[in-house]
Amino acid sequence: MNDYILVAGTANPEFAQKVASSLGKELAEVEVKRFSDGEINVNIAESVRGKDVFVVQPTCVPANDNLMELLIIVDALKRSSAGSINAVIPYFGYARQDKKAAPRVPITAKLVADMIQVAGVQRVITLDLHAAQIQGFFNIPVDHLTGSTLFVEYIKSKNLKNPIIASPDVGGVARARTYAESLGYDLVIVDKKREKANVSEVMNIIGDVTGRDVIILDDMVDTAGTLTKAADVLKAKGATSVMACCTHGVLSGPAFERITKSALDELVITDTIPLSQPHDKISVLTASEITAKTIKRIYTNESIQSIFI
Repeated sequence: MNDYILVAGTANPEFAQKVASSLGKELAEVEVKRFSDGEINVNIAESVRGKDVFVVQPTCVPANDNLMELLIIVDALKRSSAGSINAVIPYFGYARQDKKAAPRVPITAKLVADMIQVAGVQRVITLDLHAAQIQGFFNIPVDHLTGSTLFVEYIKSKNLKNPIIASPDVGGVARARTYAESLGYDLVIVDKKREKANVSEVMNIIGDVTGRDVIILDDMVDTAGTLTKAADVLKAKGATSVMACCTHGVLSGPAFERITKSALDELVITDTIPLSQPHDKISVLTASEITAKTIKRIYTNESIQSIFI
């Protein structure tokens, strides 16, 4: 059996290296350069003929460059006669536009799915999609991993006196309930009204948080507007502490300033996106090990279900 090869783009080289180390492998040599006008030029510096290739490249900021780089690497592999091409996209960008919510707007999640398939990807491995139904936008296998294993163990390690799980909105109830059932905790819901993208107004809390250690669960944190407002309201409603576990730390715009000034005690994220700057309130867990286990099991045709709760 031909061995598999790991290829990394430039979006998150530290994460890719951790995945390779967990697998006891070296990353294949890939040269990624740019022409003077910004166009991306890729050269795969070793033979991939007939090999199963796993390309590690999240499409985080700068999303357009990283997405284009992924597509170009895949095209290079396809034209180099790779046996199979598997895209490991820890953070799947453009996922927030997953439906037509208003007239004359795009469904970018579907557009990106089409682009990835047309480029030549035969399987996608990703972590905590913004909406699970995005899997259905692909006509190829999608292994949708979850950060639940990481966060559940971390939450248990905190030994909170009176914990309760909170969903940041009605749409996240299913995700939050999974954690609540796994941990044996109660569940509350933050009811909010969103006026426009990246702007939200917390309205009320459905449930009692008096004297409770609240854990907010979400797939991502971007500008941290919703999260910090939720933390402030939860504390005002009597919560003893507020911790948030968000898989993808996008953390754009005023996010760091908002987190600093908010009532949030701790934000726990994973390393699917590089953390641009350290912060006293932010803890980072690595998703590289579960990603590595998934790659290994896919290559050996084993089930990956047992890795997750």
